[in-house]
Parts: sequence; structure tokens; C-alpha cells
Amino acid sequence: MILLTIAQILDLLISVVVTLVIVQFVLGLLIAFNVVNMSNQFVSAIWTALNALLQPLLAPIRRIMPNTGAIDFSPLVLIIGLQILQIIVGNLARAM
Repeated sequence: MILLTIAQILDLLISVVVTLVIVQFVLGLLIAFNVVNMSNQFVSAIWTALNALLQPLLAPIRRIMPNTGAIDFSPLVLIIGLQILQIIVGNLARAM
């Protein structure tokens, strides 16, 4: 019972992190294509907060991955890794 509760909490946290990664990706595209401007304080605050939250998770992945030029695949690797963790923990909780 406790393991199932922990698995559900971890599932929620993983969903939040995946959502933050997607929001950071979309906002990065909007900034890159000059749809939104970083001189806007609201956009700048959101961008800074997202980077502060996700940098500790993405930095180790970026150090391990080879340099691919302008394309950063570390958010994709993070999402895949989190989904794998979610599957493993869910299956372990159901097996107990």
C-alpha cells in the first residue's frame, strides 16, 4: 500500500517535470523565432524560473551526450529517462 502511494506521488512529480520540459522547449522556440521578447519581464521571469528548475536535471545529461551542434537533445533524453523510471516504479508497485 505504501509503495503504491509512493509510486503515485513519483508519477505526479514526473508528470510535472515532463510538463516543465515541454513548456521550456516551446518557450525556447518562441524566443528563438522572436515571437516573444526576452525584454518582457514576464517572459524573462518564466524563462529564468524554468531554467533554474530544470538545469540541475539537464546539466548531467548535457555533459554525457555528444555535441550535436545547434540541436539540444538533452530534454528528450530526460523525458525518455523519466518515462522509463515511471514504468519501472509503477510495475514494482503493482507487483508488491
